[in-house]
Amino acid sequence: MNSTAIAASGLRKAYGDKTILDGIDLTIGAGTIFSLLGPNGAGKTTTVNVLTTLLTADGGTARVAGYDIATQTKAVRASIGVTGQFAAVDDLLTGEENLQLMADLHRLRGNDRKQVVDSLLERFALTESARKQASTYSGGMRRKLDLAMTLVTRPQIVFLDEPTTGLDPRSRRALWDIVRELVADGVTIFLTTQYLEEADQLADQIAVLDGGRIVAQGTPDDLKRQVPGSYIQLRFGDRATFEAALRVLPVATPDHDALTLQVPGNGGTKPLRALLDRLADHSLEADEVSIHTPDLDDVFLALTGHATTEAEAQ
Repeated sequence: MNSTAIAASGLRKAYGDKTILDGIDLTIGAGTIFSLLGPNGAGKTTTVNVLTTLLTADGGTARVAGYDIATQTKAVRASIGVTGQFAAVDDLLTGEENLQLMADLHRLRGNDRKQVVDSLLERFALTESARKQASTYSGGMRRKLDLAMTLVTRPQIVFLDEPTTGLDPRSRRALWDIVRELVADGVTIFLTTQYLEEADQLADQIAVLDGGRIVAQGTPDDLKRQVPGSYIQLRFGDRATFEAALRVLPVATPDHDALTLQVPGNGGTKPLRALLDRLADHSLEADEVSIHTPDLDDVFLALTGHATTEAEAQ
């Protein structure tokens, strides 16, 4: 696979009069984590289904692992793994049997089959529960087993469609660690998620999808810099110093109860240094100094005009 794992241009998909994807352009580097952000109904799952050849696009082109999704579907499918929002494990089988079944479906036999199954059980910390029915597994264990089943074929690209939905924070972070390990091994991850923290923690590149269109792309830091609202917060230990600092910094927004001042900034150190020097010129010193920058919640709200499903649910 070359340095580009996925390249899409003008992907379109509609159902009747409803346009789901309205000209999607993507370029995703090999061995990276790409995250597609968006609320329910934005078109995230449709994008995954088109790129994984489960749906046929109405327009546009795309190559996945170097193969055309319209004319080389078998080659695309042989190069990818897909894990959806709900773990696709058989509850009546044990964890080991689920993996063996997947290996059988892909015609792995003998020692190759055993080696793949044993290594995946060990990698996902499922060896001790390998012979227990999947119905007894926790949500986090089921999700790990589902991802392990996806990796039986050693795919170059793994599509994770909201893989941590419904997981507790500990299980979610355990899955994050597994994703990072996969990328370290050279696997490309295409991640869709409603969790902004997840995208912020994992993604090398993020695209924000809203109403079937990509409204912004870039690194997490790039996206945060697009949104105004950075400021420096100063907290003072006594009211006299607070009042004196407010006279020196008339542009600051004061909180008279907390004895804090908020001064507009750009998130960099240069404004901070100039601000502290200005206070020092007047023999003033803050007890606490912090820099606040917009997070992905702010970015999402600014770009789409509404919060994510995650935020709305809180």
